[in-house]
Amino acid sequence: MSMEGAAWSSLYKISTAKDGGGFSRESIRRILTFATPYRAQLVIFIALSVVGAFLAVATPVLAGQVVDVIAARGAVGTIVWLAVVIALVAVADAGSSLATRWYSARIGEGVILDLRTAVFDHVQKMPIAFFTRTRTGALVSRLNNDVIGAQQAFSGTLSGVVTNLVALVLTLAVMLSTSWLVTVIAVVMLPLFLVPARRMGSRLAALRREAADHNSAMSTQMTERFSAPGATLVKLFGRPDEESEEFRVRAARVRDIGVRTAMLQFVFVTALTLVAALALALVYGLGGVLALGGQLNTGDVVTLALLLTRLYVPLTSLANARVEIMSAVVSFERVFEILDLQPLIQEKPDAVTVPDGPVAVEFDDVRFAYPSADRVSLASLEEVSTLDTRGGDEVLHGISFRIEPGQTVALVGTSGAGKSTIAQLLSRLYDVDSGAVRLAGEDVRDVTFDSLRHTMGMVTQDGHLFHETIRSNLRLARPEATDDEVWDAVRRARLEPLIRSLPDQLDTMVGERGYRLSGGERQRMTIARLLLAQPRVVILDEATAALDSTSEAAVQAALSEALEGRTAMVIAHRLSTIRSADQILVIEDGAVVERGTHEELLAAGGRYEELHRTQFAVQKEVAPDEASVPGA
Repeated sequence: MSMEGAAWSSLYKISTAKDGGGFSRESIRRILTFATPYRAQLVIFIALSVVGAFLAVATPVLAGQVVDVIAARGAVGTIVWLAVVIALVAVADAGSSLATRWYSARIGEGVILDLRTAVFDHVQKMPIAFFTRTRTGALVSRLNNDVIGAQQAFSGTLSGVVTNLVALVLTLAVMLSTSWLVTVIAVVMLPLFLVPARRMGSRLAALRREAADHNSAMSTQMTERFSAPGATLVKLFGRPDEESEEFRVRAARVRDIGVRTAMLQFVFVTALTLVAALALALVYGLGGVLALGGQLNTGDVVTLALLLTRLYVPLTSLANARVEIMSAVVSFERVFEILDLQPLIQEKPDAVTVPDGPVAVEFDDVRFAYPSADRVSLASLEEVSTLDTRGGDEVLHGISFRIEPGQTVALVGTSGAGKSTIAQLLSRLYDVDSGAVRLAGEDVRDVTFDSLRHTMGMVTQDGHLFHETIRSNLRLARPEATDDEVWDAVRRARLEPLIRSLPDQLDTMVGERGYRLSGGERQRMTIARLLLAQPRVVILDEATAALDSTSEAAVQAALSEALEGRTAMVIAHRLSTIRSADQILVIEDGAVVERGTHEELLAAGGRYEELHRTQFAVQKEVAPDEASVPGA
């Protein structure tokens, strides 16, 4: 590497390093566990790095010998032999470099794979409360930037320290044995190379961080504004001129930082290149005087000049090694921070399966409070300085009821009464604080996750779909399903005419969150997915609340098919849709205040009758086909 290249490398590493005040032995121990699968490859990697360091020092020594032979007008054969050896060293150096790079890439990419897989698998186990608080961008950054930063510890820093240490020792040994005076003066000039790097590096690091903050803000603005719901909101209520001005101000600041950074870098590298040129001039000047005085051979001057960069480059890299190591350790610790956040919902080692056959659902004196932020999240993932400590207030107070196999129980009540919370406890998106939720007599906390997923299906108001094909979205429920089974579910969900009319049919991409489909079509897609899964227990959480009358009628027809013969819990605001439920529970303030059939509750003249009267004061009559549908 040239002196100019060393300057650029030193500047980049310092200016991009993360801050860190130190690291613990525990962190180092955990980091080394990720190296365990690559021990054999690491040994070969380090050995090749050492070989490369020897070869790098050999070439200047051989070049000096060639000059000495020429100056002494020695034999042609000697020069040819030395040239052949230099060529062989170059070939060996190239081969060693290729092998070293292969092992570096293999180890580095392997560590990335292991870290990303570990974080991804761990995040998938986190409760819903984790995702409701965490910023997706911050989480994705851990899987990308921090994982790659951690990988540098193995593929970059480790080899750099070993190679540079060996190269430094060899270079100093050769230079000292050649001329201790020139060597000492060259080392004394080193501060002129390092001090500007650190001072300029800190200034550049601050600029890079500011630019990164502005770029992050612009990315967030684009992500939110360019999504289908975000673009709709901006067009309806946004201020495009103000949005554009806000974006332009940030972009202009990034431009200004870019110009300033470029000039600082150029001044820095130019200055250090000048220092390198002065050092080289010193070697030639002082070395030449010594050579003329007979204290050095002519070839020794050439050898010292060529070894100069092989002295400064490893010295500079080793001086910056702590910065590089701290950067890698900080990245590892940010990854460990995710891995150390234990999921609240975990499968017991001795978990059982839900018994075969019809399934009864039972809530037995259930009490529940949403967990506080410190139990489910990290301040760094929420991008706040301190986590919100609020939480822990009980929202369900002694909920008890039973749904017999094949029955439909409806939950009604005002918004925020606790209906959706009850549904989330049944599907074990949260765990109860006391009491129990049972499926076929088994506490859901004692049941395997796979068994719970196969037993239960849920349709929510959102009707979320992935940006994948219709086939992929439906097979999410049962990956092994055949196309015939997929089409059967589509037909029963009243979607077959629509999908048959699409150019790619089942291979049609639905768009981000399914926005290429209407609200009713998305809901019927989720119902088709439910039908394909064939669960024994169905939860419908406001499945038709956001639909118009035409879409609701189609979805209701699909839901009737989905609920047939299954145990069902239905949450609905439109009371007309749950008239034929086997039992209706009125939930208020986290408690069951009334229960009975539609007729019994109307006759009682209580809260249900009040809700019913309020709704139908606006809506005078109900469509005849809605009154008999057992779902929402």
